[in-house]
Amino acid sequence: MSSIVGKKRGTATYYYLVESARVDGKPRIVSQEYLGTADELATAMRGGGLGLPDKTRHKEFGAAAAAWGLLEDLGVAGVIDEVAGPAPAGQPLSTGTYLVLAALNRLVAPCSKAAFADWWKTTAADRFTKIPAAALDHRRFWDAMHAVTLEQLEEISGTIAARIVQVSGVDVSSVALDMTNFATFIDTANGRAPVAQRGKGKQKRSDLRLVGLGLVVTRDGGIPLTWHAYPGNKPDVTQFPDMITQLTTRYQAVCAAAGLPGEAGDMTVVFDAGQNSEANFAHLAASRLHWIGSVPASDCPDLTGLPADVRTTVDQDRFGGLTAYDTRRTVYGAQRRAILTHSPELRESQARGFDGTTLAKAGKKLDELAATLARGKTRRGKDKVTAEIEAITAKPWVRRVIRWDLAGGQPRDLRLTWRINAQARQDLEEEIFGKHVLTTSHDDWPVAEVVAGYRSQSEAEFSFRQMKDTHVVSFSPMHHWTDHNIRVHVFTCVLALQLAHLMRRQAAESGLRMSVRELLRELSGIGETVLLYHGDRGRPRAHRMLTETSWVQDKLAGIFGLARYAPKR
Repeated sequence: MSSIVGKKRGTATYYYLVESARVDGKPRIVSQEYLGTADELATAMRGGGLGLPDKTRHKEFGAAAAAWGLLEDLGVAGVIDEVAGPAPAGQPLSTGTYLVLAALNRLVAPCSKAAFADWWKTTAADRFTKIPAAALDHRRFWDAMHAVTLEQLEEISGTIAARIVQVSGVDVSSVALDMTNFATFIDTANGRAPVAQRGKGKQKRSDLRLVGLGLVVTRDGGIPLTWHAYPGNKPDVTQFPDMITQLTTRYQAVCAAAGLPGEAGDMTVVFDAGQNSEANFAHLAASRLHWIGSVPASDCPDLTGLPADVRTTVDQDRFGGLTAYDTRRTVYGAQRRAILTHSPELRESQARGFDGTTLAKAGKKLDELAATLARGKTRRGKDKVTAEIEAITAKPWVRRVIRWDLAGGQPRDLRLTWRINAQARQDLEEEIFGKHVLTTSHDDWPVAEVVAGYRSQSEAEFSFRQMKDTHVVSFSPMHHWTDHNIRVHVFTCVLALQLAHLMRRQAAESGLRMSVRELLRELSGIGETVLLYHGDRGRPRAHRMLTETSWVQDKLAGIFGLARYAPKR
């Protein structure tokens, strides 16, 4: 359906030819073409003035402009150039400019360096950055990546973190630490990328070479403060000391640059049970950092077996029905504060997941095996069938509740029966489901603050989920196959994540609580229309204007100061 709509801007009204259609059952504008003001339309109908344009182009404006503005406000390109030095001979742009452009692309529309120039042409960024697509050949990006050493990259990362704290005022006194890995498509025979190794893939791609990444993010806004890339075959727990040492140094440097007090004892680091070891706790003690961690509930039968009446409600307003028992116990070689918590919501979720997924999968496999044995078709001996059953029921919770019996001696006579022990299932739920055991060096903090601190671990987990989003702020695609370039690529990805969460934090401070994807989708909806009028000679005359926007987009435009990059009429 076509219609002409007017949008008032200041004292003038601008008219568009709008095409509407139903999308997902709701009316949506699917295209719009600028027609002009009432005077321009009247002049065109009388045969005078510029008339209707000969050609129109639509370019993405909002997301690229918001990201570029934040990069300029932070002075990121200047930081890189100051550390890396002059650009190599023949490089059209500075090293810092290429690296911030790579981060901008990671944020807005991740693509390969070879595809970068084509993507750049779809945006209005060439107009307000004065960077032509001709300067964005993929080989120039590689030259820029080689122009910065890994030692310089560490210095650059620290300076940028300090700038972020200075400009945004983000609180760095409480941080969350987590680690993950990312699958790559680097050839097995490639010996130039030792950071990419086969290991336990958290994306379930153990067939691919992996790059490990540790992140420390602020509890305030989830802003990455420091990062650490490591070979994907190394367990997370082995990287913890390096991360803590790096964090302590970075924290003190950031605080010094921002003019804040920065003693190690002023910071609290939060981490999950995957980092637990006696050596790591000893390293924490030597660092003088405060910390909040957890111990698997199944490792604490002395606490999980306590009756419910020993627990008290933590804070009804903040945590609903969460209850806790505050005590001390031996944790990894020393007496430490330990807090047993129980969440009714978590208990219900774990019970539902255990019955509907974990137990159901094991039961299905046992049924299939029992049916195969009942047909007398197996040639395997009893010991091998027993080993298969034990593998199916290997998970501790499954092993506790499933009872099975394998009758018969010869392969054709083997018969399997199994059942769920209802009492064991109930005992498991009472003992484990809904329970966490937290441990902390903060002996004076109220339980509610320890719980709140531990839950900030979700900020680090959210950052990793964001980097695995293939649409925005994505680690992939990664078209690099040397150790050096992979680490520089990680730097641009973390920089993109810092920008994304700073933007999300700024929007939230102005009352717009949005996910990163929602935020970038709204910003990307702010487009620029280019109207081209061909004259008798010379280049076409171009008129530029922003497309019609919603109230949310108008507010975001104000938050991120897009007016400074908007086309002038």
